[in-house]
Amino acid sequence: MSHSLRVLGVDPGLTRCGIGVVDVSPDRTASLVHVGVVRSAVTDPIEKRLATIAAGIRSVLAAHDPHVVAVERVFAQNNRHSVMGTAQASGIALLLAAEHGIPAATHTPSEVKAAITGYGSADKLQVQTMVARVLRLDALPQPADAADALALALCHAWRGGAATAPTGGALTPAQKAWRDAEKRQTSAGMRVDRTKVRTGA
Repeated sequence: MSHSLRVLGVDPGLTRCGIGVVDVSPDRTASLVHVGVVRSAVTDPIEKRLATIAAGIRSVLAAHDPHVVAVERVFAQNNRHSVMGTAQASGIALLLAAEHGIPAATHTPSEVKAAITGYGSADKLQVQTMVARVLRLDALPQPADAADALALALCHAWRGGAATAPTGGALTPAQKAWRDAEKRQTSAGMRVDRTKVRTGA
């Protein structure tokens, strides 16, 4: 029996916070569960904007019950104002994951691009195109923030997200099932490879 890992990806931002939820099977196939963008008005005070972002993420957590949360890791840019807003939204996502008892991880944009496209400097269109292909979507996910959130979720699952333990150090039942399924799949692949070597196939 196959067990999927459900990952919530968050592309943090104050004006637009991308949200994407995917189910990823041990064979790396993935399906779309939810995608959207939480928006806050630039005219609102910062505390209200953060509350809006928190409410949007909280509603997705309640509706889709992910096993793990993946958030883009904030890195230094020339635009300090933009970095500050991104860092604040990132902190909200990580805090909510902790409040819900869900393990969380962060990934840099280059890690995500490399995992999705094979190229760490891929542009947004390339990421959108590959996300649509992986999830078998009829159209590119829009806006780019939503595509980035889905890419984060896929990246985390593909980079060994099943082995990520909660703060307490123990794996959740879903993570244990994923780990065991991956072990069985790896063992089966090794048996096939050894058979090929013996037969010269």
